Amino acid sequence: MAPGSSIVTVVPESDCGDDGLSEALGGIRLDVDSTSKPWSTSLASVALSSLAGLNDLLECPVCTNSMRPPILQCPNGHTICSSCKHRVDNHCPTCRQELGNIRCLALEKVAEQLQLPCKYQSVGCTEIHPYKNKLKHEELCRFRPYNCPYAGSECPITGDVPFLVSHLINDHKVDLHEGCTFNHRYVKPNPYEVENATWMLTVFKCFGQHFCLHFEAFLLGMAPVYMAFLRFMGEESEAQGFGYSLEVGGGGRKLTWQGTPRSIRDSHRKVRDSFDGLIIHRNMALFFSGGSRQELKLRVTGRIWREQVQ
Repeated sequence: MAPGSSIVTVVPESDCGDDGLSEALGGIRLDVDSTSKPWSTSLASVALSSLAGLNDLLECPVCTNSMRPPILQCPNGHTICSSCKHRVDNHCPTCRQELGNIRCLALEKVAEQLQLPCKYQSVGCTEIHPYKNKLKHEELCRFRPYNCPYAGSECPITGDVPFLVSHLINDHKVDLHEGCTFNHRYVKPNPYEVENATWMLTVFKCFGQHFCLHFEAFLLGMAPVYMAFLRFMGEESEAQGFGYSLEVGGGGRKLTWQGTPRSIRDSHRKVRDSFDGLIIHRNMALFFSGGSRQELKLRVTGRIWREQVQ
């Protein structure tokens, strides 16, 4: 076979028994390079049509996720994933017949032998996996959408980085600054009232990338603390290519933190609870604030740099 070509197995009607169906459908695989040849356009169209039909066949009618074995069926042949059985009170969502524990072995065999492209193919993923591994891959695929990094609420919005930057600015009213150095002043009239709440999120654009600077107050056990840390809007592997420093001080003293930004793949809470950032206890924060210690006035400076490739 010529490089870049693909073969689509056509299933004859006489081969549609359990074993024949599984064996024939096991050959349906879309080569991502097939569309590079003009003469293969019709074959690619057939492959895409076949895969789309199989994806529909393997879609659970309740959760709409791809079903994986064990796949259950009702007496009338309607299928459902096993994890959704309790959600429909053991009754088929299509015909309302009692489900029981009948397995659709033919569909399970098809699922075990299929090779399908990642569902994030449209946004850049070129990987093809056996059906049983496809879902695991998609859970960790680098092209999957990111969760909104805003920590002031449980925001359900997901998307790619450009979309989330726009969302943060327009919907959460987050400030966007360009440059790799920053100088921020945080003021709180009554520093003795410490709540588990985020104070501020600022987005920085430098080196063509976006970073989220978090600053907040929370209780560490019974002790009130303030914490600042940086997250990278991208993958962890990319975040490793950058470093950052944070500094706070006053009264001739200063406290410095240096580290690697965490990817927004790690939730805000995960980063905070790992204490991966600049932590300032309240008494020290009030010392840095100076004056009567009745008002918190912290100035946090910092910079972001690109690490040298070894």
